[in-house]
Amino acid sequence: MDIKKTEALIIEKLKEVYDPEIPVNVYEIGLIYEINVKEDGRAHILMTLTSPNCPVAEILPMEIREKAEEVEEIKEVEVELTFEPPWTMDMLTDEARLELGMF
Repeated sequence: MDIKKTEALIIEKLKEVYDPEIPVNVYEIGLIYEINVKEDGRAHILMTLTSPNCPVAEILPMEIREKAEEVEEIKEVEVELTFEPPWTMDMLTDEARLELGMF
């Protein structure tokens, strides 16, 4: 398995998941902190939410896991939710800033 290629495929899948409060995908918003893929097909995704009180706190991590599992090489996905460091607007990618009219 090509780990880098598989991580890139997961990123493409995660770009299909949108935060309902911000009309930009979760990857471009900066909610995904890490994606680690192992040779045996297991993946670990470290993510955050825009706030600890986010109304989709239970649904969004599940959706992230399901999307990552769509990648053929992936057998199992663990999604870990963290609030360290807390999410800020600085985590938006340039693409997200453009989409939100912040340039």
